[in-house]
Amino acid sequence: MGEYQTHEHDVLVIGAGGAGLRAAIEAAAAGVSVGLVCKSLLGKAHTVMAEGGLAAALANVDERDSWKIHFADTMRGGQYLNNSRMAELHAKEAPACVHELESWGALFDRTHDGRILQRNFGGHAYPRLAHVGDRTGLEMIRTLQDHGIHQGIDVHMECTIVDLLKEGDRVVGAFGYDRERGRFRVFKAKAIVLATGGIGRAFKITSNSWEYTGDGHSLAYHAGADLMDMEFIQFHPTGMVWPPSVRGILVTEGVRGEGGVLKNSKGERFMFSDIPDNYKKSTSDTPEEGWRYVMGDKNARRPPELLTRDHVARCIRREVREGRGSPHGGVYLDISWIKEHFPNATEHIKKKLPSMYHQFMQLANIDITREPMEVGPTTHYVMGGVRVEGDTQMSTVPGLFAAGECAAGLHGANRLGGNSLSDLLVFGKRAGASAAKFAKEHGAGKLDPLAVDTAAMKALEPMHRDAGENPYLIQQDLQEMMQAKVGIVRQELELHEAVGEIAKLQARADKASAYGNREYNPGWHTALDLKCLLTVSEISARAALERKESRGAHTREDFPDKVDEWGKYNLVVRRGKDGEMVVEKAPVMPLRDDLKKVVEENK
Repeated sequence: MGEYQTHEHDVLVIGAGGAGLRAAIEAAAAGVSVGLVCKSLLGKAHTVMAEGGLAAALANVDERDSWKIHFADTMRGGQYLNNSRMAELHAKEAPACVHELESWGALFDRTHDGRILQRNFGGHAYPRLAHVGDRTGLEMIRTLQDHGIHQGIDVHMECTIVDLLKEGDRVVGAFGYDRERGRFRVFKAKAIVLATGGIGRAFKITSNSWEYTGDGHSLAYHAGADLMDMEFIQFHPTGMVWPPSVRGILVTEGVRGEGGVLKNSKGERFMFSDIPDNYKKSTSDTPEEGWRYVMGDKNARRPPELLTRDHVARCIRREVREGRGSPHGGVYLDISWIKEHFPNATEHIKKKLPSMYHQFMQLANIDITREPMEVGPTTHYVMGGVRVEGDTQMSTVPGLFAAGECAAGLHGANRLGGNSLSDLLVFGKRAGASAAKFAKEHGAGKLDPLAVDTAAMKALEPMHRDAGENPYLIQQDLQEMMQAKVGIVRQELELHEAVGEIAKLQARADKASAYGNREYNPGWHTALDLKCLLTVSEISARAALERKESRGAHTREDFPDKVDEWGKYNLVVRRGKDGEMVVEKAPVMPLRDDLKKVVEENK
């Protein structure tokens, strides 16, 4: 084995967003040594882009809320493909996690009597999102980081993991490199937690930051772990569409949660033209009525802008395709209307949505207190990920755990807004505790020197090619193809074409070149990211091709209806013995009788 900088930890956490930080804190609290790997700088996690709030049934604004209703909302939003045990744990434990975060210094917005304020969000029956203006994710990361740095955690910043190392079936370490200097690093660990986030950078239009290249999904897949629900990719209905330089940047659901309405080019609130039957009695076509609901009037009716994200995104796409879109290919999101009906509206908007106000002023020269925003769907979140056991978060590979967006199960076919942040806390905590327990019960494994040297040689291959293709061009072609053929609405022919084109892109990536040396070389970084991007793209395309129905965030134009038989299965993808990609049906976890009763009572 060559000379590599080597680090030894009981638990290695890969990813330093909300889930990774919470896992590292919990593992350290259990008395084991913890290493935390950041692809970027500590505090630069994509969690900071989560703006609206974290969902927890605190019942501070409406006392009718409870964990049971939160559980039922999550299951309904996920079209009952959720891991019901994870949905139960999440609904029950989220309130305590919010209070714990507050005890560590998080400064939430408050009600008049001093409790944590909660706002409405799509798919939630009651105001449930604890928030800090529209900067909730930033406050979460600040709090977890400030608390975590005092726990004796070793932080490895600007380091990318490219391979997991195994002894037999069990993971025993990881191989990566220092992004700044290009030096290789070997991490020995008794247990590993993946908390690397999502796959949004496989698409052209995305709210995701540059780190979101599917690293954890790919690492787990190539290590032999099962992935699940990868056909379910959430397209957030509201991202910026103009100017082109900022296309895809998130416009928080909090805008609609505070009273924003969606209109087409004719000035119509088009969401009223496609309301599911179970919502018809709870909607109103007047903005004032919706505003009364937003302000906590229990007798007011729910605005249709707060339907689930997949539904709203499809409605926006319909308006644009039928010629009723805004000049730049989106629709209008208007919260400025409230100033005509309510005093102090301008100050209210600036207080509740400070990031959105400054974002549009600085990037689009639009004052959202005076004029509507142009918005359109943007790739936002993947419900699929590493298949984990609900209580422990361990994958199908011993010693390998996952939490947050790179883990599957909680959200089923579609995630409700706000559930992601509470997911990070609940299951980051559980993954950290379980990894620490595993580390204590199992001795350190032995690294295979040949496996380490092989990983190093593979990582250097792009630099040994003199006439290969620019990796940026391959990534660009992949993003455009995925956006066009594995996007909001799919069909069989295009998905078949996508699988074929991914194979061609893989052949191009195998010949990609990175010029220069290992120091400060973003071309090399991109060439290595391509392995992850191509892996998750193929998994998602194959799973989307297999599921012949429309459910949640997966819409098939050639199979537009939801099929009861498909509601009995999750799709699992794993690496076959010969390296081929295998897609299989796995029965959905059956609901316990008591949980089935909860769902029936809260329909």
